[in-house]
Amino acid sequence: MHRSDPEPAAPDCTPDCPVRRTAQIIDGKWTTQIVRDLLPGRRRYSALLAGLPGISPKILAQRLRLLEAQGLLTKTVYPEVPPRTEYELTPLGRRLEGVIREMAAFGEALAALPQPPR
Repeated sequence: MHRSDPEPAAPDCTPDCPVRRTAQIIDGKWTTQIVRDLLPGRRRYSALLAGLPGISPKILAQRLRLLEAQGLLTKTVYPEVPPRTEYELTPLGRRLEGVIREMAAFGEALAALPQPPR
């Protein structure tokens, strides 16, 4: 491209933009990791908490509620003592699998790059 050639216009990212909608769902430090941990199947709250070092119980509960409200996972509470709660991705939530796999591949490519001196 020559300097005099106009740059291609960036696509508009209006509120109904599909990329923007997806980014709003997977936004946040823990959301994609929770989805990743649910890809193999149903998990208990305690297993999710143990598998995400550094997440607080409050944040995990908030993210799970948000993902449930967005239709990405289901929550099942079993009437036992003590109560058992399990989470599972819905078919819509499972559609994020490709996104998560691509994020992992990109992260591996980044890790292979030489690190700049600090």
